[in-house]
Amino acid sequence: MERLSGLLSRTLNRVLWLSGLSEPGTARRPGIMEEKALEVYDLIRTIRDPEKPNTLEELEVVTESCVEVQEINEEDYLVIIRFTPTVPHCSLATLIGLCLRVKLQRCLPFKHKLEIYISEGTHSTEEDSFWVPTTFPGVIPFCISKGLG
Repeated sequence: MERLSGLLSRTLNRVLWLSGLSEPGTARRPGIMEEKALEVYDLIRTIRDPEKPNTLEELEVVTESCVEVQEINEEDYLVIIRFTPTVPHCSLATLIGLCLRVKLQRCLPFKHKLEIYISEGTHSTEEDSFWVPTTFPGVIPFCISKGLG
């Protein structure tokens, strides 16, 4: 449904631009932001879950709709990700967020600032333990290794 909505939005913007009812920049900007959001999603969807043999995409921890890109200026972008842990009491939500950050910092080809959040109402933050995952030095490289070359 979300893909259909995005396709309709792009098509409508293109029709308005071609008909002269909107300026080229206004129809072009949403398309650029959508392309950048898809670029971000393509990078993060292959990250592996630290506990399961699946990717974050397969577990629906990340989806296309959880990625938003906003233009800060001509060269800088704000990337916002809202991911959903597999269970409300997920003890590795902090590690998943860190894997997202590391993968994007290493792989995104454009200048960016990152904001990574857990989707509201999907995690029991009262029981959150913000431990430092560096105690398991091989975990982050294992999770983000696919596609790094």
